[in-house]
Amino acid sequence: MRKEDIEYFKKLLSDWLDQLLNKADGTVVDLLTTRDHSSDLIDQASLDRDRSFTLRIRVRESRLIYKIQQALENIETGTYGTCEECGEDISVKRLRARPVTTYCIDCKRRKEAMERMAV
Repeated sequence: MRKEDIEYFKKLLSDWLDQLLNKADGTVVDLLTTRDHSSDLIDQASLDRDRSFTLRIRVRESRLIYKIQQALENIETGTYGTCEECGEDISVKRLRARPVTTYCIDCKRRKEAMERMAV
């Protein structure tokens, strides 16, 4: 992979990570400071549902944060863009579509096919 591509992905991933971490910090502050002890059960149920939904989204985002951190670590170690299954280079086109991927398109397709057969 070209040095320009590596720099592009490093900046992209770093910016993405910063955005997610800022959003996560805001969620924690909101959850800690929002106190609504409504006596209306419907209002309370709605608030609880909204909080639950927000937390589910943040759990997904925390998984993405981990993947981004791993990708940045791979950039530092020189292994970014290498398929962890076959060891071949992952195409830049695929990395642009999914910067945190660790599989080339062929290995990913095989992996998904195996998962479907296992169900």
